[in-house]
Amino acid sequence: MFGRKKTSPVDDSDLGEKVDEEDLAVYEAEEDADKTDGSPDDEPESDADDEADDEPDDEVDEWQALDASRDWREDGPFDISEVDLDADDVQRIDFGTLIVTPFDDMQLQLQVSQANGQVQALMVVDKKSALEVALFAAPARGSMLGQVRDEMAAATDKAGGTMTLEKGPLGTQIRRVLPGKASDGREIKQRSLTWLAQGPKWLLRGVLMGQAVNSDKSGDDAQLLFEFFCNLVVRRGDTPKVPGELIGMEIPASLAANLPNQPK
Repeated sequence: MFGRKKTSPVDDSDLGEKVDEEDLAVYEAEEDADKTDGSPDDEPESDADDEADDEPDDEVDEWQALDASRDWREDGPFDISEVDLDADDVQRIDFGTLIVTPFDDMQLQLQVSQANGQVQALMVVDKKSALEVALFAAPARGSMLGQVRDEMAAATDKAGGTMTLEKGPLGTQIRRVLPGKASDGREIKQRSLTWLAQGPKWLLRGVLMGQAVNSDKSGDDAQLLFEFFCNLVVRRGDTPKVPGELIGMEIPASLAANLPNQPK
């Protein structure tokens, strides 16, 4: 695994070196889809403003206390400033703002904006489970995890679903059940598990779906996808962005030729 500059590296013994190009798929996002469900959709102050309000809340709930209790990112996901990608010869996929370490037999799908061609989210599929990853801007100081959870709770309630918080490997994790319909019209329950990781001026969200969530032993089923999430490296850049704003990714030239409707 790449060397971490400030702490010990992640064990990647179960990770592969490259992704099969035939496993790459693409799906388009609607032109106005700047955010995905559960992302911050407020209009807080820009993270470029160093005079942000740092006054503490009068009351800190148990989940905020859990998030603040330790460095949950000690083993990833990482900021580019925290790792040395030249410390090994692993073949990674560079999406500009996000660097991916693939694993054997990984299937990769890209959600691409029709408006600007940027990648809005990655979906990684492993057997009957999937992990959707999206990157957002965060404030330079202070945590926005509580705000994100509050907004997810409101969206869940509006959709007629249920949401519970629990202790997970990255602090507070979010388990949701939303009503939905199968392709044959049957009413179903859509279950998901959300991991949130906040780094320097960025927030990374991973939404786990499929068998890994539905199983009673989801911890075992989700382990590979969790390791994938922890091995992600964010290259946020210095461009000022409003906290909660989606940070797009670029399609690597090595993959662009294999996407549908792309010039060869």
